[in-house]
Amino acid sequence: MHGTSPERAARAARSGDPFPGTRGFAGRLPDGHLVRDVLGRYPVFVDGEAWSFDPADLSNPISLPAGHALSTRESAPVESSPAPTGEDSASDDSGTVAGRAERVFSLPAAAAPTFADAREAVSELGEALGDSLDVPGDGLAVAFSGGVDSAVVAAAVDAPLYVVGFPDSHDVAAARSAARLMGRESDLRVVELSVADVERAVPAVARATGRTNAMDVQIALPLYLAAERAAADGFDRLAVGQGADELFGGYAKVARAPEDPRVEAETVRGAAREVIRTLPDQLERDVLALRGAGVEPVAPLLDDRVVRTALSLSGELLVDSRGERKKAFRLAAREFVPDRVAFREKKAVQYGSLVARELDRLARQAGFKRKVDDHVSKYVASRVDSDA
Repeated sequence: MHGTSPERAARAARSGDPFPGTRGFAGRLPDGHLVRDVLGRYPVFVDGEAWSFDPADLSNPISLPAGHALSTRESAPVESSPAPTGEDSASDDSGTVAGRAERVFSLPAAAAPTFADAREAVSELGEALGDSLDVPGDGLAVAFSGGVDSAVVAAAVDAPLYVVGFPDSHDVAAARSAARLMGRESDLRVVELSVADVERAVPAVARATGRTNAMDVQIALPLYLAAERAAADGFDRLAVGQGADELFGGYAKVARAPEDPRVEAETVRGAAREVIRTLPDQLERDVLALRGAGVEPVAPLLDDRVVRTALSLSGELLVDSRGERKKAFRLAAREFVPDRVAFREKKAVQYGSLVARELDRLARQAGFKRKVDDHVSKYVASRVDSDA
């Protein structure tokens, strides 16, 4: 079992409690069932009667859907919890593995915001973050882009901070600025990329994640290269800020709901829940990329208490009336980082590191023209095939 003990996971499965005080889990229960937590924070794969945490161990790996359990031997079925109702009822129709998986965890049905006022909400979130950031430092490094998410994680640990990007990239400049403001300049380790680094890593990332589509590779590649350097320096765990954008309203499409066609919800809260449901797929990609580079991810911001608090926030605390995103998170972050870091806007990692730009250039140099649909994905697939 990854993430918690088998006994604790079994108790959670019996009760249907989606947030039993962990940072996610996946693996085999004492009764022989495989289980994966509600947000899919740890991946697990099956192939017939075989299973593994590593898809490379299996001939035809199929991911166990988040929130599901699957029998791996003849035993009584795990009782499934009721499917969510209301706006969440259509949330995750990801199906079953071999027609046998059962849902045991669901995100709580959307309810009215919990907190009486903003100060109460920010105080509760600050306490939840403080608890989640209690991370053992042995063998730990931090993926640090200079944004508020990674800065909050970095503030709590005495560990080196790795930023990856091309020399003229936004992320390298932001990380240097944030490290200076936090008094952590001596901890910052800049992994300056070259085109050769990106070219070399493309097939490795695609194989590790099992994906060749442009967006997934663009996002995973900077993580992979930062983790690769940290592993080469002797670290076997990498703390990341994953989850904050999804949980706290960090995406433009959430802020623009319901006008943005990329979301179906009529409210900011509803749009945030739509985005939260994408976490299992995203986290599977990130976990596999980091493990492929030789480190185990540590994601404090995906702690159950932090998630539960995020789901209780009002729309105004996700995106305020001026359109500022992650409002409550930024206010709570002031307890850990300077204001200039807490309220800094930052580009997505694939753009902030300039990896997306260079992948586009490599694809075009390899003969894949922009006028051809999804030219970067075609380039990635060709690299995997040529290296097979």
